[in-house]
Amino acid sequence: MNVAVIGSGGREHAIVKMLSESKNVDEIYAIPGNAGMNDLCEVMYRVQEDDFHAIAGICIERQVDWVIIGPPEPLEKGLADYLIDEYGLTVFGPRKKEAQMETSKVFTKELLKKYNIPTANFEIFRTYSEAEIYLMETNFPKVIKQDGLGSVTGVGVEVVNSLDEAMEALKNLAIVTQDDSIEPLIIEEYMDGEEFSLMVLVNGDTYHAFETIAQDHKSAYAKGVGPNTNGMGAYAPVTHITEDIREEAINQLIEPTINAMVEEGLDYFGVLYLGAMHTSEGVKVVEYNSRFGDPEAQVLMGLLENDFLEMLNKLKNKEPFEMKWKDGFLAGIVLATKNYPMKVDQGLPLYIPEELMDEIFISGVSQTEEGDYISSDGRVLMVTGFAKTIDEAVKKAYDNMDQLSYNPENFYYRKDIAHRALGTPV
Repeated sequence: MNVAVIGSGGREHAIVKMLSESKNVDEIYAIPGNAGMNDLCEVMYRVQEDDFHAIAGICIERQVDWVIIGPPEPLEKGLADYLIDEYGLTVFGPRKKEAQMETSKVFTKELLKKYNIPTANFEIFRTYSEAEIYLMETNFPKVIKQDGLGSVTGVGVEVVNSLDEAMEALKNLAIVTQDDSIEPLIIEEYMDGEEFSLMVLVNGDTYHAFETIAQDHKSAYAKGVGPNTNGMGAYAPVTHITEDIREEAINQLIEPTINAMVEEGLDYFGVLYLGAMHTSEGVKVVEYNSRFGDPEAQVLMGLLENDFLEMLNKLKNKEPFEMKWKDGFLAGIVLATKNYPMKVDQGLPLYIPEELMDEIFISGVSQTEEGDYISSDGRVLMVTGFAKTIDEAVKKAYDNMDQLSYNPENFYYRKDIAHRALGTPV
């Protein structure tokens, strides 16, 4: 079978790596792909994720059997709908309506509320003045969220601990449409607990939750300091999040959500990513995403031993399957450019030893005409380490990071990945 993978980040690099190991895959086309995929597939650098016509042309010309959409932006714009409705292609990734589980936080929060699925208490605001009044009268901390995907450099979410912080965040996040009207903002209670990620493969009323949990690190800097990012590192499995908690998340959050989607007439086909919080009151939904997490996908797929395409074929046919996992731990550390997540610094040089490529997932790296590596996005790459224990995996990941060469004034990474698993909580 021929497969097209849409996207250019570390998540898509992980998908391409898994497909390259599949006995069911003949050819892989990455659109637009990245510099880490050159030895694994045909990389279509000149075709962008939003060029639906060109993507369809490649899929038809190359007789593509599966299209796997990695990032949320093309899902929000309706790429799945276009490829399915216009060309009859098989697409792993939800249609625009179903993708609202990620692309509209208001949509998801209202769905959770309607079906009594545990999540943070929240209010929705559509005018600046109403949000301002609410913040002046509420208690802190609070979390303020934009309805959509957020900007290119930011994540559209801020945790605020005081009125001053809240008013500043309101200025940053509120998108004024006219006069006092704004695009919807959610202000919700701050949930105290431990966050974890659980990936679920979904086809309508059928699903398979990953047996292994990953844990992301959202803050830019160690000890939870700094702005929220799209992820500065991850590791799996998370052994201190017990099987009881995973099952609670499935029974109290995932299954009711899938049933709610079916009840609402949604026909979801793709990954449903649960961001959950284990609180003193039980597990609650932080967010849902309509694709694999990044960087969680990289560590999970690095541990998954299944033939990825065979698994997707079984999901499509609603056939049961088992997931097989490597015996050990995988830790990953994200290298980011100096101003991430506030600004993207492109063109910063770095050296990646070729022998280290098997341990790396590329996110934002391109090559010059001379073949040198330079940054092309805020999150540059993730260096991983695999070992029998989490301690050894983390050490190996940091040892591998030390093999990269770059100006330390241009890049940074967190020094405390997997600190909870190592027993050093912030």
